Amino acid sequence: MLKIAVPNKGSLSETAAQMLAEAGYHGRRDSRELVTADPRNGVEFFYLRPRDIATYVGSGALDVGITGRDLLLDSESPATEVAALLFGESTFRFARPQGTSIELSDLQGARVATSYPGLVGAFLKGHGITTSLVRLDGAVESAVRLGVADAVADVVSTGGTLKKAGLEIFGPVILESTAVLISSGSEHPGAETLLRRLQGVLVARQYVLMDYDVPVAQLDAAVALTPGIESPTVSPLHDREWVAVRAMVPRTDTNQVMDALYAVGARAILVSPIHAARI
Repeated sequence: MLKIAVPNKGSLSETAAQMLAEAGYHGRRDSRELVTADPRNGVEFFYLRPRDIATYVGSGALDVGITGRDLLLDSESPATEVAALLFGESTFRFARPQGTSIELSDLQGARVATSYPGLVGAFLKGHGITTSLVRLDGAVESAVRLGVADAVADVVSTGGTLKKAGLEIFGPVILESTAVLISSGSEHPGAETLLRRLQGVLVARQYVLMDYDVPVAQLDAAVALTPGIESPTVSPLHDREWVAVRAMVPRTDTNQVMDALYAVGARAILVSPIHAARI
């Protein structure tokens, strides 16, 4: 069976479980379960701390796993990223006391507090900067105020939490992170199936099916608006001056495309969700 590591808690857990369910897998029903088998799909799920998943997969104990890109890089594990899963996005930045003028190069020899010493250390090393990293498990924004660090490196969304702590962002983005599928590198046919299924879920979330009728004279203009993945499906109607068109359209563009189609003469424009896909 394909052995899959899944986050047992935290921000990645619920969405990872939902994505696997949409991909046709059957995970645990009881949150206290640590291991669950899905014999119909030939997989076995291991529910682990998100921070430990890259270590288990990198050691070869498990075949694949879902974790954050930040956690993968911070672990310094030999596990490799296979695909981005487009949830659990986060941005890592440096922050220092408000009103102080500092560049990234000014961190040379400074104390930097972070919960991700592997990730931040590798970034600084890549920029030729040596610092003293202060590892904290959380609330790193308090490190400067309490005198244990000169700057911090942490996840930033709006920057509001840092501002309340008297800090402001500076320097380049350390990392744009997201949930990722990682692999131990071992060959397993189930891993390819898992990847295809997860990619199908991403397609289903990002696209909708759009059907409409359009005069033959306006077909080229309509197709230019809905090119589909390879090409739209065009079918004749009883009225030979009209055809029916079906194409996949990005979900975020749905209403704009419908408006544009109506403007060129399309009618009976319908949108349907995609529940599963293989592209």
